[in-house]
Amino acid sequence: MSLGKRIFVFDTTLRDGEQVPGCQLNTEEKIIVAKALDELGVDVIEAGFPVSSPGDFNSVVEITKAVTRPTICALTRAKEADINIAGEALRFAKRSRIHTGIGSSDIHIEHKLRSTRENILEMAVAAVKQAKKVVHEVEFFCEDAGRADQAFLARMVEAVIEAGADVVNIPDTTGYMLPWQYGERIKYLMDNVSNIDKAILSAHCHNDLGLATANSLAALQNGARQVECTINGIGERAGNTALEEVVMAMECHKETLGLETGINHKKLVPISHLVSTLMRMQVQSNKAIVGRNAFAHSSGIHQDGFLKHRETYEIIDEGHHHHHH
Repeated sequence: MSLGKRIFVFDTTLRDGEQVPGCQLNTEEKIIVAKALDELGVDVIEAGFPVSSPGDFNSVVEITKAVTRPTICALTRAKEADINIAGEALRFAKRSRIHTGIGSSDIHIEHKLRSTRENILEMAVAAVKQAKKVVHEVEFFCEDAGRADQAFLARMVEAVIEAGADVVNIPDTTGYMLPWQYGERIKYLMDNVSNIDKAILSAHCHNDLGLATANSLAALQNGARQVECTINGIGERAGNTALEEVVMAMECHKETLGLETGINHKKLVPISHLVSTLMRMQVQSNKAIVGRNAFAHSSGIHQDGFLKHRETYEIIDEGHHHHHH
């Protein structure tokens, strides 16, 4: 397996997914999900936003004790207090990551943050340097990257990599980009950031136009090496990129894309059911990969033999029998 072709799967079910009103989990439930994500084979679990509440802080601590294989990540703003608190919550993690960041579009910089580009760059660099002192890895998110000025975005990416960022997340925060636009934005960064070989670019898409999976794949085709997703695509508004969709798209098109993940496909349906049950969020029957109708034997993808019968459909069928009563 050539190194460049391994895609890291970053799951944010317990952080971004949990922002849906009525879907909050207690610490015990979060640990159950984290253990299932570990068995599924995700590379990174974003466990929470520690500064947001004592409950979130405690959940992150408990997850680091319960799960040791994946990297455990905590979200912060680009603020010193946030970063220190996240470092504290991650102190028992075998592999810890802080995910910090700030707005990168002029809309965010001028209206939300009431600041200037130069100021924002300084804050970004300071946040990365500080986070680097308290955890193993640092991921930086350029919020609203989809609407950012491309040249400025490249400057920001270069500056945070220079400051020590291991991963740089290029989120389509509002979920409005088209796949070719998002792919081009990733390609522009790959081609114009001088130190891009020192970090990994990450795709974080929202599904407002139903394009999260397509956008994520466009980013991966253009050089992103990490994809941020949630089980069943849960998340606020129209949700995040669905882990099962983007993973199975890579799996079905291994020859075309040449991309692989460490995900155990047999566990996709069980974890879909687990998350759906715990968060009391029904999966629509016509949802790709894990929806009830996706198992019907007349399924087009099944007949076309894109998914070799033995390898995939029988695997998925195991989790399916007790699903129809």
